[in-house]
Amino acid sequence: MSTTTTERPPTVSAADAVLNALPHPVIVVSPDGKVADANVAAEAFFEVSVSLLRRHLLRDLVPFGSPLLPLIEQVRLRGAAVNEYKVDLGTPRNSGDRLVDLHVAPLPEQLDHVVVMLQERTIADKMDRQLTHRSAARSVIALAAMLAHEIKNPLSGIRGAAQLLEQSATDDDRTLTRLICDEGDRIVKLVDRMEVFADERPVEREPINIHVVLDHVKRLAQSGVARHIKFVEDYDPSLPPVLANRDQLVQVFLNLVKNAAEAIGENASGGEIVLSTAFRPGVRLSIPGAKARVSLPLEFCVKDNGPGVPDELMPHLFDPFVTTKPTGSGLGLALVAKIVGDHGGIIECESQPRRTIFRVLMPKYTATTKGAEPESAAQRRGDH
Repeated sequence: MSTTTTERPPTVSAADAVLNALPHPVIVVSPDGKVADANVAAEAFFEVSVSLLRRHLLRDLVPFGSPLLPLIEQVRLRGAAVNEYKVDLGTPRNSGDRLVDLHVAPLPEQLDHVVVMLQERTIADKMDRQLTHRSAARSVIALAAMLAHEIKNPLSGIRGAAQLLEQSATDDDRTLTRLICDEGDRIVKLVDRMEVFADERPVEREPINIHVVLDHVKRLAQSGVARHIKFVEDYDPSLPPVLANRDQLVQVFLNLVKNAAEAIGENASGGEIVLSTAFRPGVRLSIPGAKARVSLPLEFCVKDNGPGVPDELMPHLFDPFVTTKPTGSGLGLALVAKIVGDHGGIIECESQPRRTIFRVLMPKYTATTKGAEPESAAQRRGDH
């Protein structure tokens, strides 16, 4: 950690470099309760620079009555490390669910100073939920295959009979036969959408520049449902390609952008959608039955400043037939989850008023001597 001296020995500089390389927030708390030092991950977690962190008492940065504060005092009294799991550190500054595991230990070199490391539970919990989402998608596949056969065939007979009746019907009755045909067509369209879930044929994939896909989605949205909304791009230009089907990626992100625009609303002022990409090398997923964990370093986000997703809907957001739209079918996000899962990735949502984020994590493209293949759960080859 850094010190208050103007000149640092080489060993201290090396320690700073190691701590700043850690993906977990680390802070040092002084005897008076102030933040004495922090690494880069802590700056990102609290959304404050280290110079500003040093001006704050720790109690100003964590929720009122947080168990972290008595935990620090316990460590000072005992002189031994203590761990606490699944502690919520969400604050007005860092709102939302911020569940972390706390690792608190005394700092031998400085009397009564305590080191606190925060390990976010978010990613692990999201991945557990994502496996549940995939299970829900698999269950709807069997339902879709059954519906396609059992419903579409009799519907075609009903529609044909209505068309025959229409030829000899009066004007009033012709309105009813037309209603039968229209409603039959609507059901067929719904079943057609569900048939997509039952399509297990392999899709053609190639190395895709995600920024080209997002730019295309943005142009489509700006000419339609999101023409009244400001778009902001926050791209990592050095991002490696993803091995994917371009049309399916367009379908995924166009659905997410369309949902974001509809959540903001046509009459809202200051509506904004942020499209961002980043490389997160620390994200890995363990698949049941797989020998190696799968790396998901590519992060693609669609953020909006709409009213947010209702809390009661969040656990079931990617389940089929779940929707808040009066005329929605509830299959859009379920299909998005299926496509992302088929590409070896995961999708999750964080939502609160004025800040909803749909985050897609996917494997990067890797080339081998035998050709190109995805670094995905389907391949189960681990990292390269």
